[in-house]
Amino acid sequence: MASSPLAETHGHGAAHHHDALAHQFDSMEQQKESSTLGMWLFLVTEIMFFGGLFLAYVINRSRYPEAFSAASHTLNVLMGGVNTAVLIGSSLTMALAIWAAQVNWRKGIVIFLLLTIALGSVFLGIKAVEYHEKFTHHHVPGPTFQFDGPQPDQAELFFSLYFIMTGLHAVHMIIGIGILAVLAVFAWKGKYDTEYYTPLEMTGLYWHFVDIVWIFLFPLLYLLGAHAR
Repeated sequence: MASSPLAETHGHGAAHHHDALAHQFDSMEQQKESSTLGMWLFLVTEIMFFGGLFLAYVINRSRYPEAFSAASHTLNVLMGGVNTAVLIGSSLTMALAIWAAQVNWRKGIVIFLLLTIALGSVFLGIKAVEYHEKFTHHHVPGPTFQFDGPQPDQAELFFSLYFIMTGLHAVHMIIGIGILAVLAVFAWKGKYDTEYYTPLEMTGLYWHFVDIVWIFLFPLLYLLGAHAR
């Protein structure tokens, strides 16, 4: 049942019709363009959201450099570095899943999506170990907070921003993993092919954005006190 790719014409609706084409669109290209625009608009709101947190961090870092540096010194750079490598790897497997769809390799789509899920889960597992470490050392802001370094109140502010920023990032990771799991099921059922893989591309944009956020979080949070290590 071979069909001619991109067999659409620009006449009065006489076009190759893909099963995934929604009724409100005239062509697969129009549907993809609409999805891409919507995803980028969503990502712009996410950039503004995280941008506000980054701005709050930078302002307070400039106000309390000694306390922020001392608090940063307590973070596990090795774990943060490993997580950075893990997320870079997950971006690669996400891109390979899209490539597999482009060459119509259904099994490859599923494999690379599952690898992306696995790498995302590794990231969350390492982050859970880090969080446990912070609870153990009473570095969680609140009534039980303890810090032996200078300016403990300002150090608590650092940890507040640390948990807010990394916690929200982790929430985005969890949402992404859930979406990837659904896509893997659909891919196994043969929903995506060379003509239709828009959901994979849109999820890829989201996943790459989440990875980029971490690329900024890692040096700001973990490497700030590296000179004191």
